[in-house]
Amino acid sequence: MDGIVVIKCGGSMIDSLSKDFYEGIREMQNNGYKPIIVHGGGPAINQLLEDLSIESEFVNGLRKTTDDVMNVVEMVLSGTMTNKLVRQLQKHGITSIGITGSDGGLMYAKAKDIEKLGLVGEITHVNQDLLFNLISIGLVPVISPIAMSSDSEDYYNINADTAAAAVAVAVKAEKLLFVTDVPGVLKDSKIIEQATTIEIMSLIDDGTISGGMIPKVMAAIHSLEGGMNEVMIVSGQTHLLDGSKINGTTIQREMEAVK
Repeated sequence: MDGIVVIKCGGSMIDSLSKDFYEGIREMQNNGYKPIIVHGGGPAINQLLEDLSIESEFVNGLRKTTDDVMNVVEMVLSGTMTNKLVRQLQKHGITSIGITGSDGGLMYAKAKDIEKLGLVGEITHVNQDLLFNLISIGLVPVISPIAMSSDSEDYYNINADTAAAAVAVAVKAEKLLFVTDVPGVLKDSKIIEQATTIEIMSLIDDGTISGGMIPKVMAAIHSLEGGMNEVMIVSGQTHLLDGSKINGTTIQREMEAVK
């Protein structure tokens, strides 16, 4: 199916997504794009764990997920965060549906390292037909990154960047957008419209890309390694489109950039 765009929204961005951002998604649909949203929920998960006095730790950047932590992860991701996004999309005239990765066998996973990480999973299969069916009737799927084991016995917490990349590859998305609080990768206050992975690494080395932008561009690069041809860093606070062109920084694999 042509024109699919997967949009990854981090949990820290959901409350600050602007009216322009949502109107941009509606305009994308008007231009023939078919959006799919995958979201995280890190800050809200942290807050609820703290409120409930449940201990949590990170191992190599991933949240170690015990049974108690998993209950909170599900409550926040599949409850609060999905519902927030669906309500805002509906409010802006975008017909959407909240779906967890375990609904309808959307995402299957296996444990990444049960001893070190607990119920953190890596995706083994994405049911692209389910997504094709939803977008074919005009719905925007809003996916929380929870997956189940192939025997449906266990449920896993999936890193949202990883989930978005797996979904994008499975549906052969035209683009994968990582939503941030800036309009793209900036150099001397100007947007870098296009860059290769090597150029991005060079910009990290020279300090042009720093702070919170580093994990965002690294997530983008990892998704390229996972099979995407190009990804974009875009803003959640401005309009996504300029005419039919998506605003932001496009990052490409080297071989794609050479073509």
